[in-house]
Amino acid sequence: MESSPSVVAAKGDKNGEEENGSNSMRTAESMLRLLPMSLCIVSLVLMLTNSQSSDDFGLLSYSDLGAFRYLVQASGVCAGYSLLSALVSALPRPSTMSRAWTFFLLDQVFMYVLLVAGAVSTEVVYLAYKGDAAITWSGACGSLGKFCHKATASLAITFAVVICYAVLSLVSSYRLFSRYDAPIGYTNKGIDMSAVFRT
Repeated sequence: MESSPSVVAAKGDKNGEEENGSNSMRTAESMLRLLPMSLCIVSLVLMLTNSQSSDDFGLLSYSDLGAFRYLVQASGVCAGYSLLSALVSALPRPSTMSRAWTFFLLDQVFMYVLLVAGAVSTEVVYLAYKGDAAITWSGACGSLGKFCHKATASLAITFAVVICYAVLSLVSSYRLFSRYDAPIGYTNKGIDMSAVFRT
């Protein structure tokens, strides 16, 4: 039995709409993955060029503080991952289960890596502004204002990247878990419970 031309045309339109929807979703995800890459690069450049000298503290650079070195490394690695994941998600290939799991896990990992780097660096900046002068370098931002401002700007951008990765984690988790069927509700209808407990 041959399908009528109208049915064939309707099926063709539906497949075309699904393909266009898939292409637009793929493009949107790729652009969303490129956004944290550009932000990471800006944060990285800000921190790499962050150095200032003063009479009280001498020459201070980001590399003198372990928290800022970790932030630079995390930003660099995340920028590379964002570029790679954007390229992979832009490829017109069918999404497999292993690919969905990979995106889901890596998005989670990089979000927490950046969150930890930002939290540790935030503590250092907070102490530079409001720490106890007897035990910390709390007066540093009075002499090294430019250094502290650039570090604060880099931190703000880092937390914006964390928000981007949180959104990406939601997208990747939706793509992964929407592949699974909903759990079947368990019912004990038809089971004679008195027979089960009878000894």
